[in-house]
Amino acid sequence: MTSTYTYSYTRTHTATHLTDVILGTITDILADLGINMDRIHRDWVQNENAIKAWIEEGSLDTVVLECHQPSGAVAPVIEFPVSYTPSGDGNAGFTASRARAARFRAKFDQVPTGTTYQLFCTFNGPRTPQPGWGAGQRASIDGLRGITFGTLGSAPHASTGMRYFHT
Repeated sequence: MTSTYTYSYTRTHTATHLTDVILGTITDILADLGINMDRIHRDWVQNENAIKAWIEEGSLDTVVLECHQPSGAVAPVIEFPVSYTPSGDGNAGFTASRARAARFRAKFDQVPTGTTYQLFCTFNGPRTPQPGWGAGQRASIDGLRGITFGTLGSAPHASTGMRYFHT
């Protein structure tokens, strides 16, 4: 019983940590780009609960932030892929690379005034439905150039990275 409890306890903490890293970075990106953040603040608890639940159950593949410009262009697109380890690494700590991410974000292309955003999640299999989240259609990233940041945050059982797609 103890190992099951420890596993569940750690998996819950991992999900909480990675959710904080992902949503915190998305908030930082929106602020850097000057995109209105009223909706991210309004929907914070709903988004936090959904992403945390999906990481905890291991179904979340990627969180995607799309920036929709007034011209109709969708750029940049930032992906936060989540990777899982089957048994967790007992030596893994809870890490986040916020300072390194800030230096990476400084290189992002600016967006015009009036740019909005959409959040999408992709999955690696069945998932538990979450309030406020439904089916959606991602924009194509064909023609965009990509840069991989690497590991943005890690914890026992899972980690997340960041990929930046731009024109």
